[in-house]
Amino acid sequence: METLEADSGAHPAPGRFICRFAPSPNGPLHLGHAFSALVNHDAARRCGGTYLVRMEDVDATRCRPEFADAILDDLAFIGAPPDAPPRRQSAHMADYAAALARLEAMGLVYPAFESRAEIARAVAARAAAGTAPARDPDGVALTPFAREGLSDAERARRRAAGEPHVLRLHMAAAIAAAGGPLAWREAQGLPEGPAAHVPADPEAWGDVILARRDVPTSYHLSVVVDDAAQDITHVIRGEDLFQATAVHVLLQRLLGLPQPVYHHHRLIRDETGAKLSKSNGSAGLAALRAAGVTPAELRRRLGLQPMPTT
Repeated sequence: METLEADSGAHPAPGRFICRFAPSPNGPLHLGHAFSALVNHDAARRCGGTYLVRMEDVDATRCRPEFADAILDDLAFIGAPPDAPPRRQSAHMADYAAALARLEAMGLVYPAFESRAEIARAVAARAAAGTAPARDPDGVALTPFAREGLSDAERARRRAAGEPHVLRLHMAAAIAAAGGPLAWREAQGLPEGPAAHVPADPEAWGDVILARRDVPTSYHLSVVVDDAAQDITHVIRGEDLFQATAVHVLLQRLLGLPQPVYHHHRLIRDETGAKLSKSNGSAGLAALRAAGVTPAELRRRLGLQPMPTT
């Protein structure tokens, strides 16, 4: 971390503290979710601030209302109910479409027609030929298909013809349009602690996807729109999203959105060292409740202090 003169935009007013817990209602909450919710909740209580919940439910094939109801029930059980009704992303698709349209009008978005299978084959072919594929900070191979591989006219023709495609951010053009160095402020120690400036390197992520035909917004796009819409001053989330913040501050700069303070907390891991996840079948809070685990015991397991009283 280092101090930079430039960052991504407007800052929260001193003394304001609004944070959010943003689960996807595609399954039950586990201990890792409980930890993140409680870290957000406790920080808001210490600061006399506001703790919100956002349902990231844009994926209609996986997200279901009964999971959202169960999440709110689990949050009430652990002592972290939100201070206001949740924002549900599925009710705000027009907001994401408007942000995407702004980026398109700036010439920073293009349709890409390569399928996941085609990308995987191209990456494998390059690896077999001895060319190591470029990878993003999460270790995922970047698409080997350059924007320059098709003309703008051909892309427009294929898009108008209804060919399956995704919409990608033209990263090099986006960085140029940002007009200067990017950084974010990372709170140290506690979420409300002093912040250090972290230089952002969005180029490492390549031409990220901003929308798909079946899911018309991406996490990267919707999260910055939602944080601005909810006046979030402090984004408190897992350390697995630390590097992705570079993309978020780039989008904030391009869209003229305020930049919150960030705090990336530790992850809760299983006995093998893997982070807890729904896809790995990590035990849900409902199962722990049924086994007689109390909210106080959950806090002890998670290494958290007793519930703040203010």
